[in-house]
Parts: sequence; C-alpha cells; structure tokens
Amino acid sequence: MTSAKSAPQENFLQDKQQHPSSGGRHAAGEDPVKREQILEGAKRVFMRSNFDAASMNDITREAGVSKGTLYVYFENKEDLFEALIARERNRIVSSIKQSLNDIEPIEEALHDFAVTLVTSITSDYTIRAMRTVLGVIDRMPQLAQRFFTATPENGYTVLKAYLDQQVAAGELSIDDTELAAKQFIELSMAGFFKGRLFGMCDAPPADRIEKNVESAIRVFLAAYGRKSNGG
Repeated sequence: MTSAKSAPQENFLQDKQQHPSSGGRHAAGEDPVKREQILEGAKRVFMRSNFDAASMNDITREAGVSKGTLYVYFENKEDLFEALIARERNRIVSSIKQSLNDIEPIEEALHDFAVTLVTSITSDYTIRAMRTVLGVIDRMPQLAQRFFTATPENGYTVLKAYLDQQVAAGELSIDDTELAAKQFIELSMAGFFKGRLFGMCDAPPADRIEKNVESAIRVFLAAYGRKSNGG
C-alpha cells in the first residue's frame, strides 16, 4: 500500500527541474523562465531599496520562489545583482546594434543609435544601478569592476565597429575611430549624465534628447564627414 506524498515532498518535486533530455524538463538552475522570474523579482526589490537594504529573503518573497530555488540559480546577492546588470547591458547592446543599420544613411543610423543609447543610459533603472555600484565601490571594488568590464561589447565598441565599416567604405574620414566613438556619445549625452547620476534632474524628455542628438550629429559629421575632392 502506497502512501500519499507529503506537502514538502510535493513542493520539492515541483521545484526540482530535470535535464532537458529527460522528459523535456530543465536541469536544476537551467530553466530560463524560472531564472527570469527571479531576476524580475530582484529588480523590483533593488528598485525599491538600495543594495545593502535588499535581502535574499525579500527577493524570494517578491519573486515567488523558495529560498532553496533562489540559491540554485544565484549564489548570493552580488551574483544576482551582477546578473541583472548583465541582462540590462545585453538588452541595450542588442538595441543599439540593431539601430546601426548599414542600409540606412549615416545620419539616420547615428540618430537611432544615439537616441536609443541616451534613453537607456539616463533611465531610472540604469541610473539607480550605477548609484548602487558607486555606493559600495570602496568595500566591493570587484562588483564595480564587473559592472563596467563584464562584457566585451558596449556602446563605444559597437559604435566603433560601425565607424570602422563606414571609414572602409569611404563614407567617413576618421583617423581614430575609438576616440571618435567616445566623442559622439559624449556629444549626444551632453548635459544629461552627471545631472541624472547625482539626482539633480529627472530623465530627459524625448524632445530634449532629440535636440541633443541632432546637434551631436551635425558637429560629428562636420568633423568626420566624407571630404569632397575640393576639400
């Protein structure tokens, strides 16, 4: 005679994820839906509280998972925060890469790139994440290092690759595309970033971003646009 499963056993079996080759289920810690559920819960907690105030208990409650499940996916709060930042960075990089369409005229490509980047960088979530990192940088320098260097691709590298292509095609005249990429991003971001980081202003409205970006493109192409035969 077999007895019914106890509640703890049932919960364990529900949380346990099997390997994809076994019944199409995911191995423990490898279910992307569950991982995303945890990240979304953590994002809400970090947005409400600073890094030090947020706890793993808060995150389990917000994400609707058990503590055991949470620790299968993330070792600690630092690991979870880093995963959130990596997810946001990948989203931004994917968006700006799509904006740099080789088919579009350079002006339009630069416009789409800059508007996407400035909007993302000055958003509440990104600014709050940067403030969090700066708040713990003295005692957790490794977190800051991973925040800024975790992936090889970022706004500068993506734009540099695009500028290299345009120089090779003869569309732009640039000696140092790495420097030029930084200059264009700084021009597009002029007057926004420091004010946002230090809490002196709200996120810039779309029309103000447009004005900045249009001015940045004029200055950039005046310096680096393809030179005519007449100079």
